[in-house]
Order: sequence, then C-alpha cells, then structure tokens
Amino acid sequence: MTGGNMELFESEKKGRGLRATRELQTGEVVLAEPSYSAVVFDSLAYQVCHSCFRRQAKLHRCTQCRFAHYCDRTCQTACWEEHKQECAAIRTLGFPPNQNVRLAARMMWRRKKDQGLASDGQLVAADLLQDHLGDLPEEELKKLQSDVDNLLKFCSIAAKHHSVEDIRHIFGVIRCNRLPLTDQRGRQDVGWGVFPSLSLVNHDCWPNCAVTFNHGNQSAVSSALHSKMRMELRALRKISEGEELTFGYVDLLNLSADRQQQLKERFHFDCSCQRCSQHAGDDLMSAAAESKPPADKVKEVTAFSKESLQKIEKAGTDGDYREALKLSHECLEKQENVLADTHLLRLRVFGVATEALSHLKKFSEAAEVARRMVEGYEKLLQPNNAQLGMAMMKAGVVHWHAGQVEAGHNLICKAYRILMATHGPNHSVTKDLEAMRSQTEKELKMLKEIDAGKKQPMAASSSAEETAKGFLRKQ
Repeated sequence: MTGGNMELFESEKKGRGLRATRELQTGEVVLAEPSYSAVVFDSLAYQVCHSCFRRQAKLHRCTQCRFAHYCDRTCQTACWEEHKQECAAIRTLGFPPNQNVRLAARMMWRRKKDQGLASDGQLVAADLLQDHLGDLPEEELKKLQSDVDNLLKFCSIAAKHHSVEDIRHIFGVIRCNRLPLTDQRGRQDVGWGVFPSLSLVNHDCWPNCAVTFNHGNQSAVSSALHSKMRMELRALRKISEGEELTFGYVDLLNLSADRQQQLKERFHFDCSCQRCSQHAGDDLMSAAAESKPPADKVKEVTAFSKESLQKIEKAGTDGDYREALKLSHECLEKQENVLADTHLLRLRVFGVATEALSHLKKFSEAAEVARRMVEGYEKLLQPNNAQLGMAMMKAGVVHWHAGQVEAGHNLICKAYRILMATHGPNHSVTKDLEAMRSQTEKELKMLKEIDAGKKQPMAASSSAEETAKGFLRKQ
C-alpha cells in the first residue's frame, strides 16, 4: 500500500479521517490498498473470475467445489490461499451460501491468519472498523441475524472461536464499509470488498478524490511482475497539504435530500457538506424547461417519467431494446418543453435511449441523444468526475460509429483526459480509450487528406468506416 501521502487524524464532527501530508497533484495515486477480503456477487458467480473480478465469456470451474470460477490456472493459483477454506466449507455444506456470508467467512479466515492485527501496511485493523449495529432498524437486525445463523452452519471457525456478538460485529462492519468492485470495463458492479484503510476516508458530495478498482495483472510470464487487485484513491484536483481527503459514498447525481437519506440509512451519519447545506445543484437537477410550463404540467410529467422509467430500465436490463426505445421515445416526447435537459429523470431516459439506439445500430440518433446527456452531466458534475468521463466515452463512440469522426474524436479525447485522472494509464478502460483516440486521429487525418483531394474519396471513406466498425466489434 502506498504511504507517505496521508495521515490519520481525529475530527470533531466526523471522527477519524485521512488528510494529505503534502501537496497532491491531479490524478496522483494517494492510496492503493489490496482487498482485506472480497467476493463475487451470487448472481454473477459463473460469469466473473473469483480472483481478478474480470468478466469473461469462458471461465474454468474449480473441480472440487464446482462453484468458484477463474480465468485460467494462474488466477486460480493466485486465489487458492483465500479460496481453499471456502472450497472445503462449500463441499461440506453442499452448496454455497449468499455473498454476505461468504464475505464474512473470508474475513474470519483472514483474521485468523493475521491474528486480528493490521497487515499489508493497513492503517487500521478490520476489527476496529465501525459496525453501527446500534443504529440498525429491527428489520435489518433480523436479516443480519439470519446471516449469522447461516455463517455458523457454513464456517466451523465461527462456531469454535467466535461469540455471536463478535460475528454480528463482522456483519455490521461489512454492511457499513464494503466497497463495490467493477468489471474491467467499469460498467457493472460485480462484487464487494473490504478495504480497512479506505474506510477511514470520509464522504463529501463534491469530493477531492475518486475511488477506482484496479484488477491488477496476473498475465506476466514472471510471477514477480504480477500485481494484486487493489482499490486506488486518486486526486481529482490539486490537494493542499493538510487538506482532508474525501470521496463520494453514493451516486452524486441525486438531489441533496435523497443523498442525505441514503447516507443516513446506509452509513448512519447526517451529511452537512457544503453542497448539501446549500442544496447546490438541486435547482438544475429538478429544473423545468426554459419555456416555463405550468407547475401542474411539470408535476404530471414528473410522475409519468418515474412510472415509465421502471418499465424502460426493465426492458433495457432484459435486453428488449426495441421496447426500451419505444418507451424512451414516448417519455422523451412527454418531457420535451416541460423538463430541462439537466433534470435527473430526463438524463436517465437519455442514458437508456442511447444504449438502446446503439444496440439497434441507430447511431446518428444515438449520437444526438448522447450529446444532450453529456451536456447535462457537464452542468451537474465535477470536471474530473468518472461518471462524466464514461458518458463522454459512450458519446464519443456513438458519434464515431455514426460517421461523425471529428465530434467523436473530441469527445474521446475529453473522456481520456478525465479517466486518466480517475483511472490512471494502466486501467483497461483507459487503454481502450487510448486505442480509440489513436484510431480516430488517424481517420481524421485521412479525411482531411480526402478533403484536400490527395486521395480517392470513396475508397478512403469506405476503409475508414470498416476500420471503425471492426474496432468497435472487437471492443
């Protein structure tokens, strides 16, 4: 784990936190921490490698428990130390328990190995993280107790060496401190991990850092060159010496009241950051169109949009893109001249519509919708926000595929600058962007030569289009 960039301190309002011990530059890795324990989600157990958390079309199954799946023998070997006790427990029980129980069991096995002490340069032992059990409502406590009972059946160490209160504490720690792990393209959460040092970094709704999951590298010929999967805390802007480090615990594209409610329910604190206190951005996120429609019309369209989005997003999740597009068009038509392009409900419809149009190869229409979505994001998010960067990347790709190479190249370059800060040069997403940036740059040069009459237009244009399509199919 990197060190020398930050220190632990006590705050009157927030409790423990981390602050910079020197000036930090945009994109700099402030903290890189391997997971203390991590698991793949139940629903993706056969689609995601249990070692590096990459999605793969063909995975190799553990021949003993027949539950864990891996990219190859290298990933399986790298994970064996963590999986071997889980493997035996699954065989004894006869089936794998849920992801909460599996993560708690892995924490117990790791705890036994480390004798409860902080390891790998961690700033705090996992045992000393907050559990907030006293803040949980009755319904949540019942769910937690069910997981405790299932863990006692699954993990023999739990029954022999831990009290029920100790086990409850571990589940409380998981609930309050787990971080989502994304696939290699950064598009979907595929698992959970516990990172004790990162748990000390406090939340802010306009943070100065971003957290990104790096899958590491197990593909080098020499194992000495392998790197562990890790969570990286990167500076989103220049950070002054002594300034507190923060990142966003929840989706920042929400109204301040909704963010505060989520933070209270999940993390048990009242957010009083400047953005929440001043309700900054709320006016844009709930804005009516410039035509100033009547209040009752705004209310009617807002209710219609919420109802429609449930159907639209379900159709998108089910892969029924024609239905998703049909519903999206209906909703966008209702919203036109009633809700502003920065309204959260409109942005959500833009997102699903872009996805559906891309799948149906209607790239010109997708490019226009994606452009409006990006313009809305730019007004609501920080300049180096990863969500903005990913939206720009998506918009750049559809513009490129629509034959609007210059616009696509400009968006891809903007996305590259943002994601270099949030993800770094070695992440799969950034490498994809670098390849796209290089390709669109070549095509722009080619098109300029065509315009200057240096090449035969038809042949060159056809070649550029086929190159773009081939690259996108590969991606």
